[in-house]
Amino acid sequence: MNKLSSRIDGYFHLTERSTTVKREFLAALTTFMTVSYIILVNPVILSEAGLPKEAALAATIYAIVITTMIMGLWANLPIVIGPGMGLNAFFTYTVVLKQGLSWETALGAVFISGLVFFILSILGISSKVVQAIPKTLKSSITAGIGLFVAFIGLKNSGIIVSDKSTFVALGHITNTGTMLAIIGLILAAVLVALNIRGALIISIIVISIASMAAGNSPFPKSLSDVVSFQIPSIAPTFMAMDIKAAIAYGIFSVIFSFTIVELFDTLATLIGLTKKANLSAPDGSVPHIKRALTTGALGTMISALFGSTAMNTYIENATGIAEGGRTGLKAVFAACLFILTLLFAPFIQFIPDTATAPVLIIIGAMMLSELKEVNFDDFTELVPAFLTIIMMPLTFSIAEGVAFGFLSYTLIKLFTGRIKELHWIMFVITIAFLINFVMMG
Repeated sequence: MNKLSSRIDGYFHLTERSTTVKREFLAALTTFMTVSYIILVNPVILSEAGLPKEAALAATIYAIVITTMIMGLWANLPIVIGPGMGLNAFFTYTVVLKQGLSWETALGAVFISGLVFFILSILGISSKVVQAIPKTLKSSITAGIGLFVAFIGLKNSGIIVSDKSTFVALGHITNTGTMLAIIGLILAAVLVALNIRGALIISIIVISIASMAAGNSPFPKSLSDVVSFQIPSIAPTFMAMDIKAAIAYGIFSVIFSFTIVELFDTLATLIGLTKKANLSAPDGSVPHIKRALTTGALGTMISALFGSTAMNTYIENATGIAEGGRTGLKAVFAACLFILTLLFAPFIQFIPDTATAPVLIIIGAMMLSELKEVNFDDFTELVPAFLTIIMMPLTFSIAEGVAFGFLSYTLIKLFTGRIKELHWIMFVITIAFLINFVMMG
């Protein structure tokens, strides 16, 4: 073993964790193929909020690269971290399009949520807050976000449309775009079911090409329309966040929702992934958990700085772990692979909603698996879970779904004499949501 290999082994503890450089690279490649859809889907969603698409793509890639590098080099965990699905939909469809805030103000809210997350992490409060939230609410919030994301996918595909008398109705499924979206949905589902690496990115590319061939979307006229050696500029979104406007607007529920989802989603995913990688301690604790959570918080602030939304730990990391990834070297390799995607920035303009909508539906379906953690036999658990899940798509807001979940859970437990099941933090959160509802009218 030469000096370089010895140093890499010593720094990342490769031998100690029974892995090799080659295995870490293959694990990184697997995770990259599985999660790379985000660099195509995230900019499309953010562009609907008004962010320039190419700048949003560059911001997405930079945020993933920098944060994943930190996760690998500092926390030494085989984790890729990037803009969260669900949180990007919340950013665009709730905060900007529904509440009428500018995307600059929304980025300010994302930065503040990252700062709050950072403070909670360095003080060691993060894990305590997450532990105080009942399993039912954690699971139902994840499932609710999944339903919300799927609802957006169904809307963007034209499978469902607005209706004056019934609010929503079945769209014109014989339309070319809608038919392609349905084909894309089946294709993506089949590829995922067959455990094909890069299933979602393959689906996006295939349907994009089919859409071009059908005349439903424009076709690239030259190779430079798809690949460019000129790095896309982030000037339109870099440092564009408006923190003062976010504070002045008083968007407590927005900042709180960003923070809570970042918090427990990151922690829960880290626990699950490190357990799968056999890295967790006998008591279930995660190695370098404080560093990992702090990295997530820093990532959200970095993401807002560049012009993207709040960060999450991707559950798709499980694919790389299954391939043998055990150390931060896998994260470093993955970050390097994401750097290369900057060359394909021009291609983003040729990806239609028809191609990305099926992916949103599939991801939403995957997130519904969390419902298995809900005790449906206990009515005091069932009703809050139901309200959390159903109110997200019906109000078109993750924040309002979370609020209904916390309020109903606390009040139902309180009035049925089961107050001992409530952590004092639950009362603080519930009161905060009540105050927010009153202030917002």
